[in-house]
This record gives sequence, C-alpha cells and structure tokens, in this order.
Amino acid sequence: MERAAAEVEMEAAGDDVHTPHSAPSTASSARVSIWESVRACGLWGKDVDKAELRRRVVMPLYARRAVAAAVKEKSEAAGVPAAAAAKEEEVVEGEGEEGLAVVTPMVVFVNSKSGGRHGPELKLRLHELISKEQVFDLSDVKPSDFICYGLGCLERLAERGDNCAKDIRGKLRIMVAGGDGTVGWVLGCLQDLNKLKREPVPPTGIIPLGTGNDLARSFGWGGSFPFGWRSAVKRYLSKAGTSPIVHLDSWQAVITMPEGQIDELPHALKKVEPADHLEFNKENGSNLPEKASSYKGVFYNYLSIGMDAQVAYGFHHLRNEKPYLAQGPVANKMIYAGYSCTQGWFCTPCTASPQLRGLRNILRLYIKRANCSEWEQIQMPSSVRSLVILNLKNYSSGRHPWGDLKPDYLEKRGFVEAHPDDGLVEIFGLKEGWHASFVLAELINAKHIAQVAAIKLEMRGGEWDRAYVQMDGEPWKQPLIQDQSTTVEINKVPYHSRMINGDP
Repeated sequence: MERAAAEVEMEAAGDDVHTPHSAPSTASSARVSIWESVRACGLWGKDVDKAELRRRVVMPLYARRAVAAAVKEKSEAAGVPAAAAAKEEEVVEGEGEEGLAVVTPMVVFVNSKSGGRHGPELKLRLHELISKEQVFDLSDVKPSDFICYGLGCLERLAERGDNCAKDIRGKLRIMVAGGDGTVGWVLGCLQDLNKLKREPVPPTGIIPLGTGNDLARSFGWGGSFPFGWRSAVKRYLSKAGTSPIVHLDSWQAVITMPEGQIDELPHALKKVEPADHLEFNKENGSNLPEKASSYKGVFYNYLSIGMDAQVAYGFHHLRNEKPYLAQGPVANKMIYAGYSCTQGWFCTPCTASPQLRGLRNILRLYIKRANCSEWEQIQMPSSVRSLVILNLKNYSSGRHPWGDLKPDYLEKRGFVEAHPDDGLVEIFGLKEGWHASFVLAELINAKHIAQVAAIKLEMRGGEWDRAYVQMDGEPWKQPLIQDQSTTVEINKVPYHSRMINGDP
C-alpha cells in the first residue's frame, strides 16, 4: 500500500514542511534516555547566545501586552487598548520595537505538575530567556483561552492594518513543557483552528517534563528532562525556531454510555451535549441515542483499555494525593512498577475478581481496514488483559511493542510499515505482567491483532461494573452496565497536527 502523501505547501509563514517520515528513528530510544539527559546538560552541543535567541523569538512589547491582556480578560478586544498603551510607553521611553523584524515568535505552555515538578523553576527560567507575557502556566491559563483570545487578538490587530501582528500570527510557534497528556491537550485545542479555518495552525514542539514522553521521543525532543536543564532550555527554544515541520495523524474517540456519567473527567475528554448528537451522527455515520451520555476526545499516541490503564489510574491518584512522592521520572516508574504488582497484573489467583481477568469477557472489537467501508468483527484473544491502539512507534517510555517487522511477515499478515501519518493505527494486546515485561524489554513483540483505519469497541459489564481506559497518559474509570453496551468509536481526524521535528 502506498503511504499517505503528507507533504504540503506552507502558508504565508514560508516554512518548509517535511513529511512525517523525516522524523528521527526511534529504534533505540528506550536505551538512550540517560545519554540524552547528559548530552543536553551543556557539555555537548553548541551554546546559544541569549541576546540572539531573544531577538529571534521575543515579540514586540505592544504585541506581548496585547496578547496577555486578551487572554487575561478573555476578550480579544481587550488587547487593542493594551497594544495602544504599550506603544505609547515605547515612544516615551524611546525603545519602540514595532519596526523590529519578527523571525520566529514563540509561546510556551508549562505544566507545573508534570514529571518531577520542574515546571515552576522552568517557568522562571523562561521568563529570563524570553518574556513573562509569552509563557503561560497551564494551571492558570487553558490553551483554549490563548487560542481563542490571544490568537484572536493578533488577528484583530492584523485586520486593523497591523502588519507586524499579521507577521507574528503567521510565523508563531508553540512549545509545550509537559508530558504526553499535556501535549495532547494543547494539540487538541489547536485543532479548533482547523475547524474554524483560522489558518495557519502554529506548529508544536516539546520540552519533555513527563514520565513517558513518547510524543517527545517520536519527534526528536528526547525522552527526559535534561540534568543541566538551564542551559538546555536555550537549545530547546533555538531548535524550535529553526527546525522543520512534520505531520502527525490524530484520532477522535467518541464514547457513548446508555446512562450515567464519567466521574473525574480528564482533559482528554469533553462531554457531548445532546444538541451536538445530530452533528456527530452526520460526521461519523453513527447513531447516538438522544438520551445517552456521550464524550469525545482526541489522541495522538495511544488509547488503551485494561490493566495498564488501571495501573496508570492508581498512579495518577497517588501523585495528586501525595505529590511529594513524584520527585522525577525514576521515582514515578518505581511507583508504576509497584502498582503493577499490587493490582494483579503479574499474578491472578483462580479465585480473583473477574475484573482481573481477560478483556474478552467484556469487550467486542470491530474494525474497518484500509480502503474498506464494512465493519469486521475480530475475535479478542482470551489471554489479552490490556488492549492498546497505537498511532506512534513509541509506547511506555520509548518502547516499541509493535516491533520492527520483516517484509515477509507484513505481507503474510496484510500489514504495512507503520508511520505516524499513514492513516492507520496498530492494535496489539498485552497478557499478564510477565508477558508485558518481556514486550517492554523488547525481547518479544506484543500480540499483534490488526492494523486498521477505524475501530468500534463494544463493552458490556456482566460481572464487571467498570473498566479502566487511558488516552495519551490520561486515565479514567469507565462505568459499565450489565445488560447495556457502552461503545467507543475511533476515527481519524480529517486533518494533520503540525509538529516541529526537534532532530531533523
């Protein structure tokens, strides 16, 4: 099968777009996280001049003030008087910046709760390197607010004849300091620009603050926050301004429940209001009951159901209840390992609860293969206790459970080589914890199930009253009903996400 064509011409920003297959190879990324951190600590790599960096990425004062005011007041109109006041201030002080050439203006979102809680220190460092107005703490500012009001303010100024604001809007790049869930949250909000035809959509780079950082690994930003991070941050920003842009598929999941609701809703999901059911039915060919509770979300790396999601759910609750335990990726992974042992992942007694047994008890899997319009039911292997739907090669801190498959095996199974922009996802299963351990150690491959263009999962409780699900590192508890089906329908979003390739 020919892979999907991904190369497109850039909009007015004038950047070159590379195909996603120019993204770096990740075949050995699981083994190099420590080396990545050492290499980034400042002993290797060209030092970046702070003044030159600021010249390239800092917006003029009036534009910074306008965007900040619009986001704070949640009104794009609020930025106009803020811009005018800042221009007067520049004239009085004789430091007018409006005429300065805009090279690659940048905005950084920081999740202060990610990884080892480096966020607050990183935020202060970014204030020093660029400007306070161009750094947003996600604890205070939602990315949707910046996209709606901050970018809207720049667009309004541009409509009033401000060529500098127009240039900033066209060339803007975004950096996200956080884990996979944080990056997915920002990318999901950026997709609204496509729906509203507010182009160009700013491309996104990553400063890896999370535990797994699989999205960061996949696009050349490394697998861990570097030891010498103060000097490394300058290189992150410098690379983000000059590196090429690649594409990434994204996948929308629509969850329909006959009744009830999901408690502790993660950022990855939004509730679908009854008035929106007709729109979903039209877009996806679905038939959502009017009284059903429905949720939608988008994932970029993976969606999984089963024991791995249950372990992630327990970890997230512990981190929120006892944040002092989450002191860094190493401590986080040790906690993950502990939960894996206590939740029945490695050993399930014969008398154990049905919730610790195979997913086949509650799950039916339907797929659409590439270039096929008919649904096909796939038998779930009885031994599978975790079902993973994977868009990238990386999973669970840089591991490659799908494996690098040989051409004859691909042909035999009807698979093609997996890429992040091919319009397909890979479905595999993990059995008990010992099997998962060998898979994640890359000693064996996971249980290959299918490679597909669309998926429908039907879950019915029976003796189960809940299942655990996660999307890109954000887990939740999914309520189940004994004699009624909960469905998860997964389809490709019709446009790509734009990523900055950190290792061209």
